[in-house]
Amino acid sequence: MSQFGPDYVRAIAPYQAGKPISEVAREFGLDEASIVKLASNENPFGVPDSARKAMAEAAAELGRYPDASGFELKAALAKRYDVPADWITLGNGSNDILEIAAHAFVQTGQSVVFSQYAFAIYALAAQGVGARGIVAPAKGYGHDLDAMLAAIEPDTRLVYIANPNNPTGTFIPAAEIEAFLSRVPAGVVVVLDEAYNEYLEPKDQFESAQWVRKYPNLIVSRTFSKAYGLAGLRVGFAIAQPVVTDLMNRIRQPFNVNSLAQAAAIAALTDKAFLEKGAQNNREGYRQLTAAFDELKLEYVPSYGNFVLVKVGEDDGAGARVNLALLKQGVIVRPVGAYGLPQWLRISIGLPEENARFVDALREALKAALR
Repeated sequence: MSQFGPDYVRAIAPYQAGKPISEVAREFGLDEASIVKLASNENPFGVPDSARKAMAEAAAELGRYPDASGFELKAALAKRYDVPADWITLGNGSNDILEIAAHAFVQTGQSVVFSQYAFAIYALAAQGVGARGIVAPAKGYGHDLDAMLAAIEPDTRLVYIANPNNPTGTFIPAAEIEAFLSRVPAGVVVVLDEAYNEYLEPKDQFESAQWVRKYPNLIVSRTFSKAYGLAGLRVGFAIAQPVVTDLMNRIRQPFNVNSLAQAAAIAALTDKAFLEKGAQNNREGYRQLTAAFDELKLEYVPSYGNFVLVKVGEDDGAGARVNLALLKQGVIVRPVGAYGLPQWLRISIGLPEENARFVDALREALKAALR
C-alpha cells in the first residue's frame, strides 16, 4: 500500500495512548476492579454530578444534530473569560484545537517550533500537514523560551508552548511568556496550550485569555478533559482574535463537539466546588507521591500539573522494566521513552488509596527490576 498517500503521512508514528484497564486485565489475567490506572492524567473523581444531570436532560434530543456553532457553550465561555463569543473555537478535545491550528496556518514544507520533551501531539500535528518540526532544546526538562525564539526561522508559521508542560510538569511564569510573545514575529502564530492550568496554585495563575487582546497571533488552548473530569466527552476550546478564529472554523469539522459534551461542559464550567475538590486532592496527592519518591531516593521533576515525572533507573531499559513490573501488579502508569526519557515514568495523581497502591507496587517493581 506504499503507493498511497504522501511520504510525510507514512512517516507518522501514531500516537500511543495510555493502556486502558480492560486491555491490562486481558493481557495479565487480572480482575478489572483490582486495577489502578494512573497513566492518562484523568480526573480521579470522574464526571461531576452537575455534568451528569445536564447530560441526562440533553439526552432527549440525541436524535438531532448538535448545535454546530455551540452557541450556549461559547456564551458560557465568553462570560467566564471575558471575551467576545466570536473569539472562541470549539474542539473535540484540545487535541483537536492543536491540529486545527496546524491545518489552518501551516503549509507543507513550512516549519513548526516546539520544545524538547513537550506534548507529542505537536510533532504529530506538524507531520500531519507535511511541515518540518523544529525542536528547541529544553532547559531543566521544560521550555527554554530564548532557545525557542532563536529556533524560529523565516518559514516558521506556528509555535506550540505547553504551560504546564506534559509530560514533565514544568511551568513558565506569566512575565516570561508575555516577554516571549512580545518578541515573536507578527506572522508566527503561538498556541499557548494550558490543559493543566486549573491545577496551578492561586499564586501562579494568570488570565492569559486577556493577552489575546494585545497579541493577534496568540491562541490560548484549554480543555475540559482534566480538571473538569470530562475526558471521555472530548471538549476543548481556543480563544483568539476573530481573524484567527475565522480561519480555524473554516478547518474545523461541523458538529465536532456533540450535544452531551456541550451540555456537560456548560454545567462543569461553573462547578467551583468540584474544581476545588480536585485541586485539593491534587495538592495532597502530590505531597503523598513526592514524599514516597524522596524516601526511595528517586529523582523527580517538580510538577505543576496533576502528574509527576519520576526517574526509576539509570539505564535506558529502566522505565520499560519497572513499567512492566507495575502492570503485572495491576497498576498502569505512563512510560515516556517515546519522549526521549526511557529512564522515567509519568505518574498521574489519583485518589489517596490509588496513590498508596501505586507506591506499594513501585517498591516491589523496583526490587524486581534490580534482580
